[in-house]
Amino acid sequence: MSGFVEKPEPVEVPGLQHLHTGKVRDLYRNERGELVMVASDRISAYDWVLPTEIPEKGKILTQLSLWWFDLLADLVPNHVLSTELPAGAPADWEGRTLVCRSLRMVPVECVARGYLTGSGLAEYRDTRTVCGIALPEGLTDGSELPSPIFTPATKAEVGEHDENVAYEEVAHRIGAEPAAQLRQATLAIYNRAREISRARGIILADTKFEFGYAEATLGAESAEPVLADEVLTPDSSRFWPADQWEPGHAQPSFDKQYVRDWLTSPASGWDRAGEQPPPPLPAEVVERTHAKYAEAYELLTGTSWK
Repeated sequence: MSGFVEKPEPVEVPGLQHLHTGKVRDLYRNERGELVMVASDRISAYDWVLPTEIPEKGKILTQLSLWWFDLLADLVPNHVLSTELPAGAPADWEGRTLVCRSLRMVPVECVARGYLTGSGLAEYRDTRTVCGIALPEGLTDGSELPSPIFTPATKAEVGEHDENVAYEEVAHRIGAEPAAQLRQATLAIYNRAREISRARGIILADTKFEFGYAEATLGAESAEPVLADEVLTPDSSRFWPADQWEPGHAQPSFDKQYVRDWLTSPASGWDRAGEQPPPPLPAEVVERTHAKYAEAYELLTGTSWK
């Protein structure tokens, strides 16, 4: 079993139509046909959306995404139109809401990896490949790859796993030219972000992007992908402290590792393989997880979260 432990009811705002409740974001459409994306404080782990929220998490993700969108604007356009709060929206939406262009989203998670870990490591141990890309012998958890690789995945519904696929499968699904565009854009963004992160003492091990195309460009040969959703946050990326990087084991990270570790510890009393949903998080885990998200924001942007 997996999914929402307690699925929230959508907030009703005059002039906004609720479209979707995701793991973290709630999606609405305004009367102009634009999308309104609201990042909640929900947190997910092991395919469950947990019953406990991490205070300010949605705001940190939104503000960090905006920072990255600005730094990447010369590489790829993005979907952000405004950060203005819709009329009648709750005050808590301030700082966590983006008004965005409506796009035809590509049904593929565009993943770039510069280091071997996670699902890529599991596949490598079995086949010495990741998404069909052959890698050298002798790599281990946390190893830097000879060069960054594009390892796409299919998007999954809430409670389901994304599934890694070969590049050829992406080309078959969406066409050879769009697939080539997405691979090029993904690796260009990753390389830029990796350089920026490393200069701030952070390793960007891997990350995933979502792209779409403007409806007006459908079928046009000159259509270019538009970067959407969130970008280069601790929810969509693995950030490691560079001064603690040591291949051969799992790396410390700026994300929800405290949550994962507690859920799989005897203290939680939760059986990951069982049918019961995860329990609420203790205050200490919530506080430490919030601190990690805030620390990632501060190290990357060079500004205090508070």
